[in-house]
Amino acid sequence: QVQLVESGGGMVQAGGSLRLSCAASGRSFSTYNMGWFRQAPGKEREFVGVIRWSGDTTYYPDSVKGRFFISRDDAKHTVYLRMNSLKPEDTAVYYCAAGASEGVMDYWGKGTLVTVSS
Repeated sequence: QVQLVESGGGMVQAGGSLRLSCAASGRSFSTYNMGWFRQAPGKEREFVGVIRWSGDTTYYPDSVKGRFFISRDDAKHTVYLRMNSLKPEDTAVYYCAAGASEGVMDYWGKGTLVTVSS
């Protein structure tokens, strides 16, 4: 069982940066692929990025590529989402998730709200 708690959300002006953190409890954190997702009001949940359990591979959709960066610190059981050049359309609740298998997320956090003002 893995429990995930996101933090670091808040309000920022367009063009600014934020770093979200996701702290994991439970064993075997280093064996999980860790992903970030977001959901804006009235929209479906959107994939934001993932880092493999090994830490050597990340993947991002075009909507955030070059602006968002995921990293992990296995010693701290924490995964980070660095968001640069934020846009109003990045406003959403951001969730982290953990998955033991490729493409499948087994555990989810409750989310943290990011609001980007124009």
